[in-house]
Formats: sequence, structure tokens, C-alpha cells
Amino acid sequence: MPKPVLIFGATGGVGSSLAGMLAARDQPLFLSGRDSDALATLANTHGAQSLAGDVTNTDDIARIVDAAATDEGLAGLAFCVGSIDLKPLRRVTVDDLAKAFHLNAIAAAMAVQHAAPALKQANGSVVLFSTIAVEQGFTNHAIVSAAKGAVEGLGRALAADLAPDVRVNIVAPSLMTTKMASAITSSDAMAQGIAKLHPIPRLGEADDAAALAAFLLSDHAPWITGQVMRVDGGRSHLRTKG
Repeated sequence: MPKPVLIFGATGGVGSSLAGMLAARDQPLFLSGRDSDALATLANTHGAQSLAGDVTNTDDIARIVDAAATDEGLAGLAFCVGSIDLKPLRRVTVDDLAKAFHLNAIAAAMAVQHAAPALKQANGSVVLFSTIAVEQGFTNHAIVSAAKGAVEGLGRALAADLAPDVRVNIVAPSLMTTKMASAITSSDAMAQGIAKLHPIPRLGEADDAAALAAFLLSDHAPWITGQVMRVDGGRSHLRTKG
């Protein structure tokens, strides 16, 4: 049986875009997400296998990985799961931080831990997702920056732990027009204002991040591991005004 790529968070903006890109190159897929109806529709569209579950439940993670892994292993794992919880520091609670850390970092660690034997068997690749807010430092981002900062540290550690058999990289986008970011992008004035902060003056699309993830999961990136790669229209490093 062909070795699949397992996508957690497959029904989200980036996850569904990535599924479409991989399916277009005839990569077998195993898809997972919390919304069973949306997941079934997506899987049917791409001729993929699927299993619904919650990544904050370790038993669900194990069940999904076990169902996805073939006798030949797993070709890859993309953890397209995240959250954008923006609050001023004075309103941040322990529960806010704990929930974001569990969803973004702990769940990612457990997913890779369970999948590691199958990934090693197939010399697979892992892609995790962060945000440029970790490097830049934005107001009201204490929760998400702390959680995604942990993902970046986790990804580098996993790349070292799993070398040379498995490559692990992290994609860090700027703000994208996905459902997750709709609380920010639903205001045209706010969206346009943030877009203008980018040297390439637009917000990101799911395809922008998914395209890099698809490359990192492919055989075209055999010597890339342990990297945090920005997809941000130049925002994290370029200043075109002033």
C-alpha cells in the first residue's frame, strides 16, 4: 500500500489547501480533523482516507496515527493546527496559556511521537506551523506567541532527535485570510491596514503557506531540516518605508 501523508487539521484553510496540492501530485493522503462532516467531504473530494478526532485527546492522536500508518510507514505528517487568541496582557489567564500550549505544542509533540516509528520507516518529513509573531513581537499576542514559540523550539528539537531518518521543519506565516483569522480580517479597514505593513502589500492566502509545506514534504527538499521558514510578504525582515 502506498505511503500516505497524514494531515492533522485537514479541514482548516491551510490543511485543506495542502490536501489539494498533494492530491494533485497523486500523493496518497490520510486526513484528520474535528468536523467529521467537513472531513468526509474533503476526503471524498481527494479520494483520501480519513478519521475524525481531537488532537487535544492523546488517545485520538494514537488512534488516527495507527489508522494512517501503512506497512511501509508514513511519507509525511503535517500538523496544520493552531489558534489565534489575542488579548492584552492584563486579561491573559493561566487557562488561556494552558489551552493554547496544549493545542499547539503538546498535541504536536504527541502526534510526532506516535508517528515517529512509521515516519522513520519511510524516511518521512514533518511540517509544523508557527507565526511570524514569535520573531517580531506584536501587542496582544502573548498567548499565541508563547504557544507558537514553543512549537518552534519543539520543531528544532524533534529535527535533532529524528535525524537522519526524518526531516522536521516549521512554516511561520504572517496573517492570512483564513477562517481562523476572520475575527481580524472581517474588518476591511483593519485587513487593509495590516496588508499595507507588508512589503508585498497584501494578506497571505492559505495557498501561500500550503505551497511551502508541500515543498518541504516532498522529495525536492531532502537536505532541509530544523528550519523555521517565513511566509510573510517580507514583513519579518524588510522595511520599505522609513
